[in-house]
Amino acid sequence: MLKKLLRLSWPIVLARATQSVVGFCDALMVAQLGEEALAAATTGSLNTFAVLILPMGTVFIVQSFAAQLSGRGELAGARRYAWYGLSIALLFGVLTALALPFVPALLALLHYTPGVHADMSAYLGWRLWSVFPAIGVEALGNWYGGLGNTRISMIAGIVTMLANVAGNYLLIEPRFGLPGYGVAGAAIASTVATCLGFAVIVGIFLRDRETRSASAGGFRVSELKRVLRFGLPNGVNWFLEFAAFALFVNVVVAHLGTSVLAAFNVVMQINLVSFMPAFGFASAGAILVGEAIGRRAIDDVPRIVRRAAGVAMLWMASVGAIYLLAPAPLIRLFEPEDATTGTLLASGTLMLRMAALWQLFDGLAMALSEALRAAGDTTWCMILRVVLAWGIFTPLAWASIFVWGGGVTTLMVSLIAYMCALALAFYLRYATGRWKRIQLLEPDEPLV
Repeated sequence: MLKKLLRLSWPIVLARATQSVVGFCDALMVAQLGEEALAAATTGSLNTFAVLILPMGTVFIVQSFAAQLSGRGELAGARRYAWYGLSIALLFGVLTALALPFVPALLALLHYTPGVHADMSAYLGWRLWSVFPAIGVEALGNWYGGLGNTRISMIAGIVTMLANVAGNYLLIEPRFGLPGYGVAGAAIASTVATCLGFAVIVGIFLRDRETRSASAGGFRVSELKRVLRFGLPNGVNWFLEFAAFALFVNVVVAHLGTSVLAAFNVVMQINLVSFMPAFGFASAGAILVGEAIGRRAIDDVPRIVRRAAGVAMLWMASVGAIYLLAPAPLIRLFEPEDATTGTLLASGTLMLRMAALWQLFDGLAMALSEALRAAGDTTWCMILRVVLAWGIFTPLAWASIFVWGGGVTTLMVSLIAYMCALALAFYLRYATGRWKRIQLLEPDEPLV
């Protein structure tokens, strides 16, 4: 079981790591332009993810359908679910494009400095054009993953990463006769890179003779409704949790000043890189859980979940040790050349050390939440995250700064408390076994 888990997970780990490198690279290469540019690029990347996360979470359910169909040995209708995922990606891409003219006005409602506001408006004006291709990559990558082929998304991720690094080098600072486009250049590079990654994966999908020859039937509204029925709670789940976090960054953290805002987002970019491999292990576990449920081998699920959680927690524990022992060198990678106060380095070092305290809980929460998602237990997970994120974390974080006058330490304590509560709640839900009674694919549903 461990061998199969690792075989499935290593391409996912690489794919997720390459995705996180996009935001990481933007931050690293923009850092030399100053703290305002760094704050704009990192917060802009965060806000882009806030837009992506609802459709991303929604199309993730495609993996669950594909895995359960694969476990049943019913592949004839599976290809349709890839098209359902692409349809959802297109819908959200169009809606985002229509909303682009309103971005500067929305950012004006928040208390950014004029420089940060201008740079972030430019960043989002370009970066949000990548919504359709980014979600398209997720839809097809998860569909292939559900069928047990996790290497396709890895290939798309590598193409995206390499194109992003090259584009950032070419567009951010003046080079090769180009004037240098600063923060906007980073966004352009990321968007073009995402489009290239999508072109690769959709090209593979359209030329895939094996699944195309096995496919049966056309687009079915009833199936799309089932995708949305189980997928939207997962997307809303992710969106509302991340919306609470985005509010935390844009209002609570921003209240402490540009240097602290930049430092916090640097910590989050570092944490995102370390988080993605663990999420890859958890996603591989979810594929195996879906296959086991599909072949009606429910008794195999606990063993799969234990292995996935163990590997994810081992990775996160190693990351936490690095955060504790050597935080300053990591933060210095992002320190602008003109930094004089040392606030970014001091705040970032403290926050990264404190981030080590939630790593084990994060690994456990990821493995359990992905297993529940594979079983179709998405509505309960949505309710849980909404209650914890908006009922506990957001009020606690807001009060710690605006009522009690706290600072960096209290910010991080709020995050640590939230991650611990989330892991405990997922464990208790999983332990009840109620996920065993959920039918993602109805027993009498025609599969061909």
